[in-house]
Amino acid sequence: MTNDTAVFLGQWMRAPGTTGAVAPSSRRLAEAVTAPIPHRGDPVIVELGPGTGAFTAEIQRRLGGRGHHLAVEINPKLAEFLAARHPKVDVVVADAAELPALLERRGFLQADAVVSGLPWAAFSEGTQASLLDAVAAVMGSNAAFTTFAYSFAKHLPPARRFRRRLHGTFEEVVTGRTVWGNVPPAFVYHARRPRG
Repeated sequence: MTNDTAVFLGQWMRAPGTTGAVAPSSRRLAEAVTAPIPHRGDPVIVELGPGTGAFTAEIQRRLGGRGHHLAVEINPKLAEFLAARHPKVDVVVADAAELPALLERRGFLQADAVVSGLPWAAFSEGTQASLLDAVAAVMGSNAAFTTFAYSFAKHLPPARRFRRRLHGTFEEVVTGRTVWGNVPPAFVYHARRPRG
């Protein structure tokens, strides 16, 4: 068992409702989720629920020292682990629903991309709504939002409710192919253009 997996599993056992997975995401899933990161300029990238940093590492690789990378993690232990591993990332212990205020405190009004590792299917309808509202509030007209879901849970009521909420929040929602190399297999939602 890798150190990442041990830390992740330990935090999941303490709080399965907020950690949401028993193991870190795979490199293949990280590549699919971070695909919208701009290749040029100094983009503002927000990462929600980074955990031990599977997506963080890929975001940093794609940025190559450019822009500003804000990682919002509600679990202090995971945030501490992440900050030690990725000192160039702006890691904050906070609720993702506070995203507009977190960006504003750093002098940013909008994000160029929001990448989420949050366990959407584990959240109540109200939590799903407040988090998606916070994401939509910081997205400009050309910004992208990506998140993932586990294939096995696709037809469960919380996952269906999240999918409806996603389509109600964004004009464009595209479902990516299943990433079989992830444990468990997962797929990515790519969303753009928040509705009014």
